[in-house]
Amino acid sequence: MPRQARIDAPGALHHIICRGIERKHIFRDDTDRDAFLTRIGTIFTKTSTRCFAWALIPNHFHLLLQTGTSPISTVMERVLTGYAGDFNRRYDRHGHLFQNRYKSILCQEDAYFLELVRYIHLNPLRAGIVRSLHDLRRYPYCGHAQIVGFGIAPWQVTDEVLQQFDAERQSARERYEEFVSEGVAQGKRPELTGGGLVRSAGGWQKLAANRKFGDYRKGDERILGDSDFVEGILSAAEERVEDGSLYWQQQGVDLERLVQVVAELLMIDPAEVWQTNKRTIAVQAKSLVCYWATQELGMTATAVGRRLAITQPTASRAVQRGEHIVTERGWTLKQLLNA
Repeated sequence: MPRQARIDAPGALHHIICRGIERKHIFRDDTDRDAFLTRIGTIFTKTSTRCFAWALIPNHFHLLLQTGTSPISTVMERVLTGYAGDFNRRYDRHGHLFQNRYKSILCQEDAYFLELVRYIHLNPLRAGIVRSLHDLRRYPYCGHAQIVGFGIAPWQVTDEVLQQFDAERQSARERYEEFVSEGVAQGKRPELTGGGLVRSAGGWQKLAANRKFGDYRKGDERILGDSDFVEGILSAAEERVEDGSLYWQQQGVDLERLVQVVAELLMIDPAEVWQTNKRTIAVQAKSLVCYWATQELGMTATAVGRRLAITQPTASRAVQRGEHIVTERGWTLKQLLNA
């Protein structure tokens, strides 16, 4: 069964936490850190993903992201797969670099936005990477420096943070720093990093199904927000069950069936989709399969690529091409299967 898709939508705010496997270092030196920042800057810009806060720690990183034109899952897959490949080549190593799935906590923006910015930006101080708030101001591998005017990340969104404090930039920076300083005494904030309730319960769709039997779990640890916000997210999860990967599973639609549907649509032999084939029509077919498999069946680009004998980067590019084709021609998977 494909891994359950994460809940997401344009404008959703996510606190991302990703650790190295066995808590080993994923950044060994500044060259690694610079390469990572270059990569996320390029990807965030291309996908209109907005980053409000970030911090690089030797064995993990934090990001506060707002979904743009691409789902956060797609964005993070491109970031992690690309960086891991470069890291492994640089150090002549093999195998996984990151620990399982990254943690993604869907956050209620108005209530927790500034709290998360402060929490994330204090990570280098809590980890002992910098000795003081004064040093944090010029630490280049944390978004705090960008907000106070000493950063190296032009892709970071700072205006919306500063506007929370004052309309005048210098005054806003001073008040922001005061706010960050007040957070030092708070120490670790476990309530801001969530738990694993959704995963242990069997995923969003399992939780949504449980709601029908009166199990609302309004305190779910994978969502950061008040009861109404959590209830709204769980409602969205239920809608996704009705119109998402579980729906297609119930309809008996898997990757094999999807390949058949696409092949019939483009009037080619299904074998051309499974085989290495550079014919334009076959490339288009693979692109549609990759797009619908990731967006409708809940598969990752890596899993789809493995089945279609293409690399993960190639599969990710195919997803983008497939999205363009679907948008241009107005095709939907439901329409094709009901035709």
